[in-house]
Amino acid sequence: MHYVNLGASGLKVSRICLGCMSYGDPKKGAHSWALSDEQSRPFFKQAVELGINFFDTANVYSDGASEEVTGKALKEFARRDEIVIATKVHGQMRPDANGKGLSRKAIFTEIDHSLRRLAVDYVDLYQIHRWDPETPIEETLEALHDIVKAGKARYIGASSMWAWQFMKALALQRANGWARFVSMQNHWNLIYREEEREMAPLCRDQGIGMIPWSPLARGRLTRAPDLTTTRSETDRFGKFLYKKTEESDRAIIDRVGALAEARNVSRAQVALSWLLHKPGVSAPIVGATKPEHLVDAANAVSLQLTPAEIQTLEELYAPHPVAGFI
Repeated sequence: MHYVNLGASGLKVSRICLGCMSYGDPKKGAHSWALSDEQSRPFFKQAVELGINFFDTANVYSDGASEEVTGKALKEFARRDEIVIATKVHGQMRPDANGKGLSRKAIFTEIDHSLRRLAVDYVDLYQIHRWDPETPIEETLEALHDIVKAGKARYIGASSMWAWQFMKALALQRANGWARFVSMQNHWNLIYREEEREMAPLCRDQGIGMIPWSPLARGRLTRAPDLTTTRSETDRFGKFLYKKTEESDRAIIDRVGALAEARNVSRAQVALSWLLHKPGVSAPIVGATKPEHLVDAANAVSLQLTPAEIQTLEELYAPHPVAGFI
């Protein structure tokens, strides 16, 4: 496993981040395909053994159960000081008026709930899951700064939003001397590359580490276009992101398959390696529900693609509607 600084910060992270949305409680929240506590444990053990030190979850995953499973497993298989735990805040956690969003009240409440569920004193990276149009961004940013100063988070990050929104936040943080975002968790893969227009150049310019989510397009890049899985059939958000597979997407997926066959590696390795070649990308966030998923992710770190191979994968891309901001 290789390690890099997360953006311009001094925080070292593995080049693969284990996404923990797949772990929690299938009876809670919208993730009926999530693995239970007992089913999840082997994946955390395997990740640690592979050298992965970066783990990402969110308060809304399985209504908090993902944080509980993540915290319990990491306590068993890793030393706290050697791992990087990231979680997120924004989504609906309770039915009351202040049970969601990025108000000062919500952020202060949710960080304490997340720490309790994770069974830790602090998180390494606390991220705003989305932009909150109902709360002044200054209120959100100052609250995050206070969370850092209180020792409840070491660093802060953001997730999918417009580039102008992110730059506004970064400028306000600098102007006020507040803790600054070190990372952007954005939607980016071979069949969704809209982040390359503005967000990726902005992050590179500002020293922000990118940790793309859905790097395998909810598994679409790992199989033939017409094949499905249990998750692809039941994942409502995935269906929203990829309403239909465009012909250009099919052609790209076929090229991933052809290159994987030619190089005698898996499709997942090819798709992840492509993203790891992108300047500014620190660690794609990879979900795993089978042991080979983590092996593929780890092997992708050392898979070198030639410029010609990268061009072959990229040249058929067609613009897509922006997706993933809500």
